[in-house]
Amino acid sequence: MPHILALSVGQDPVLLETRRQILRHAGYTVVSALSVEQALQSFVSGDFDIVVLCHSMPVQDRERLTYAIRRHSPNTPVIVVTAKVGAMDSFADATIENEPEILLQEIPRMVHKTPENIRGNPGAHEHA
Repeated sequence: MPHILALSVGQDPVLLETRRQILRHAGYTVVSALSVEQALQSFVSGDFDIVVLCHSMPVQDRERLTYAIRRHSPNTPVIVVTAKVGAMDSFADATIENEPEILLQEIPRMVHKTPENIRGNPGAHEHA
């Protein structure tokens, strides 16, 4: 597995730490941020392969951060982890359920996405 650096952002420190541990155990390097400002500071000074946004952040903060990330690095995928089945953040590349297995399946797929493999995964709701 190629080395993947993920930025994980949320406002609930317990959720953020749990997600960090899950991703680290799967072999990813994870930088966590508890605010939009901290996330932006980390993002512009790092070389992240993917950004994971938690449902613990208000939707307007998730959207604002996503657009800021896209201005800096348009090809970095942004995944939103949602607490509500069927919820979608249209500004993100994918919105997934809050299940570790789904997140672990989605990250490598999103990092290596092409138009052909972005569509059709039942575990995530994507936005092309």
